[in-house]
Amino acid sequence: MPEPTMFAYCGLVCPECPAWLGTQRNDRALLEKTAAKWSTPDCQVRPEDLICDGCRTAGKRLAGFCYGCQVRLCGEKRGVQNCGHCDRFPCPTLEQHWQFMSVKEARVRLSEISRKRRGTPA
Repeated sequence: MPEPTMFAYCGLVCPECPAWLGTQRNDRALLEKTAAKWSTPDCQVRPEDLICDGCRTAGKRLAGFCYGCQVRLCGEKRGVQNCGHCDRFPCPTLEQHWQFMSVKEARVRLSEISRKRRGTPA
């Protein structure tokens, strides 16, 4: 599996994310649709909360909930390209994030990167 050119520390692929796509395309309708989909009775998401250039982009605009993302903060602090390049992979913080996000592909993607980095067979 080739490594995507742009994805978050946690393994999410930015060009597959409707928040990122809506931001890059300046597509207010997509941001509104995504905000409605991601909202819950306990947490209302506004289109403005989804403006995102990707958490690894210089001069970035982050979706509102990404500012406090512990995975992003840790990745920046540790100076890794993504969590698959971290010596602590997978860590409890990342496991908790994946459980919340429920994105199986992110785990698979980063596991493959980690495996290749460590030189272990598939």
